[in-house]
Amino acid sequence: MKIIIDTNALMVPAEFGVDIFSELAALGFDEWIVPSGVARELEGIASRGRGRGRDAARVALALMDRCRTIETEGIVGNVDDSIMELAVEMKVAVFTNDAELKGRLRERGVKVVYLRQRSYLASVP
Repeated sequence: MKIIIDTNALMVPAEFGVDIFSELAALGFDEWIVPSGVARELEGIASRGRGRGRDAARVALALMDRCRTIETEGIVGNVDDSIMELAVEMKVAVFTNDAELKGRLRERGVKVVYLRQRSYLASVP
């Protein structure tokens, strides 16, 4: 199964020490997709951020080589909007810890994976 990974989700390994790829595989996801807008957000955090956030973004950028990047420049709106549009269009799940985005995705019937208790991934239909 395919899953789209949000900015904050790619930062989980550095912030919480969770191997997201093993966890996603255990949930049945074998293809990881990163929208180009997520890559741009991470590059911005890595270059302009401070402290642990900057370091987590740098780790996330290094992890992106395990994912397929999809260009989203033509999609109108912010990164969350592009994730929403891609998920609905491709009929795939989304890994995010963003509460607002999780709610919007669930309203549209998109399966959401998120970090639970700072130690493992869980999903909601």
